[in-house]
Amino acid sequence: MTNLSRTGPKPDLRRLLAPRNIAVVGASERPNAPGRRILETLQKLGFAGSIAPIHPTNESVLGLKCFRSLADVPGEIDAAAFCLDAKNLPDAMRQAAAKGVGSGVVYGAIHDSAIRATIATLARQHGIALCGPNCMGVFSPANRSSLYLQTLIDGSRLAGNVGLVTQSGSVAVGMLGDCRRFGFSHLISSGDEIVTTIDQYIEVLIDDPATHVITLFIESVRNIDGFTAALDRAARVGKPVVALKVGRSTLARAAVVGHTGGIAGDGRVFSALLARHHGIEVTSLEEMTEVLACCQAPRRPAGPRVGVVTASGGQVEMILDEAAGAPFELPPLDPARLKLAAEVIGPISGTGNPLDAWGTGDYTKSLGHGLDVISGSPDIDAIVLLSDTNDGQTMSPTRYTDLLYDASLRSPKPFYFMNTRSNLMRMELVDKFRGSGVGMITGLRQGLGALGRMGRWARRTSVEPPIAHDFAAADDALRQMLRTPRKSINEIDAKTILRHLKLKAVDDHVVATAAEATRAAETIGFPVVLKTVSDDIPHRSEHGLVAVGLKSAGELTRAFDEQSGRLAKLGADTATTRRTVQPMAQKGVEVIVGIGNDPEFGLYTAFGAGGVLVELIGDAVVKPLPLRKGEALEMVRASKAFRLLSGYRGAPASDIGSLVDCIERVAAFAFSNRDAVREIDLNPIFVGAQGQGCSIADALIIPA
Repeated sequence: MTNLSRTGPKPDLRRLLAPRNIAVVGASERPNAPGRRILETLQKLGFAGSIAPIHPTNESVLGLKCFRSLADVPGEIDAAAFCLDAKNLPDAMRQAAAKGVGSGVVYGAIHDSAIRATIATLARQHGIALCGPNCMGVFSPANRSSLYLQTLIDGSRLAGNVGLVTQSGSVAVGMLGDCRRFGFSHLISSGDEIVTTIDQYIEVLIDDPATHVITLFIESVRNIDGFTAALDRAARVGKPVVALKVGRSTLARAAVVGHTGGIAGDGRVFSALLARHHGIEVTSLEEMTEVLACCQAPRRPAGPRVGVVTASGGQVEMILDEAAGAPFELPPLDPARLKLAAEVIGPISGTGNPLDAWGTGDYTKSLGHGLDVISGSPDIDAIVLLSDTNDGQTMSPTRYTDLLYDASLRSPKPFYFMNTRSNLMRMELVDKFRGSGVGMITGLRQGLGALGRMGRWARRTSVEPPIAHDFAAADDALRQMLRTPRKSINEIDAKTILRHLKLKAVDDHVVATAAEATRAAETIGFPVVLKTVSDDIPHRSEHGLVAVGLKSAGELTRAFDEQSGRLAKLGADTATTRRTVQPMAQKGVEVIVGIGNDPEFGLYTAFGAGGVLVELIGDAVVKPLPLRKGEALEMVRASKAFRLLSGYRGAPASDIGSLVDCIERVAAFAFSNRDAVREIDLNPIFVGAQGQGCSIADALIIPA
């Protein structure tokens, strides 16, 4: 997690997105030169401001008067396109700083760290909103301005209400290549973001009146606090933020200590963070495109409940197959509406949603009636007519769309026309529906998923404040334990901290010899557990240093001697390394509670099935820290372990309230001490029956 420091005056990103004048440093008439492409696009767009080509010797470029340097340009310069080799950038940036240039774009990759540092420092010190390097630049159809590398071919469909920020230049190229259903207010290819970061771009798009929806292609988030703050503000003002994050398996590939990192390593930390702050997550460009298309209809779904009308039983079955685990819901029609539908259509199969309205084949009568029945249901948030039609059809196109359009005039709800397959559409219909009460989406999974995602976003609630932490004794104990460097805080010491958090942990009886171990076991009562305890051996099971279910003094002595032999092979001092004898833990459901550290998003808590099930089931639900009120219970309910905790196959229900309290206390402690704690592993925790609480059998803390 990186929080970039801001020095110098605050940059004004409006000068980047809506410049009054643009300087092109490195202007050229050479075919395909970056400086030429930018100038050509500005001229084709009809940019209303002044354009200043910068060239050391040319009198003009493409009919525009040239200037020898930025200093020679009269008046202010809002934005500069730096079309230069990396070695020439520091001098150009010094000129820009001296001139008071407001913003700029650096396009090529910069591999020299000294050059990167120089231009970044100059930009920050002088308040220059610098985009890049290693990017395509900025394109603003809303203002007819461009600092973008590609040459404009046809600008007739470019302008729209989507603000796109992408850290991939190729994604910028691809998204600009398809403006059939929506256009762009601004497109920002942000590249390496060595100065201006994605959170700042979101903030300026929130304030931009031409931008109604913001979409992001993210490789990494460099300022997590700014990012989440921007998401919160976008939600407050009612602008959806749609995000596609790549590199989601980074955490899984990282070397981690403990189970927690291993079970949570597939992007779930980002997903949880995005959900908390009301971002709309998509997993592909197809899904992103459909959400953006969904946003084009003037009416948006008020919830994820979708009603689908079709003229095909086969399509009904395909939709039902897609519904399992999808973000959209298909509420059944109530009996009165089923009866109403059947009066015209004939017998209705299933729940009536999706509704096969083919009936007798009189589609004019049946489909129109079906749309009215579905749209009249109070349980439906959005209505979809599913029918396939696209450009280049070999058979006569469907005429169902007139029925959909007419039905949309009779209802205040949003209506959508959807093709079964993704990205197929008929442009005649796209243009017909533009600006009407009907939107166009494509693909069963992508299109219906987009409606579900938008509906869930519409139901957003305010973000709760973090859960407070007030356990001074636990904080003091941690500080005392870390007075000297430690590889880990072993089980005995970790349990001391947990007890200061008012949590119950299995007792430890520290012993030095096999005889002491036997006396401790006789006091406790067999069966017992024997463990080796050492800061230098955080994970003991893989070295055979944990023995469970020891039923007699003989078994205990043999286990003690075996562990001594293993310690010797590890080079440990068997005389000073501590051992502990513990009672077998109380009966209950085994779970794991952990704190992990994502290199990008910081600390998170993980919960799932524990003990031997942790890797077998692969059950992990994660939330970024700090936890908010209610999130610990959400984690428990979302886990596969919840069925066991609820009383599986006649077993008594577990003390979930006690478990939730444990998660909240550990998470609050970890966040309060985030500069000192990297990981916490509590596995297993035995959750007893209702009223019996939970008991932590094993614990490990890894210092930061």
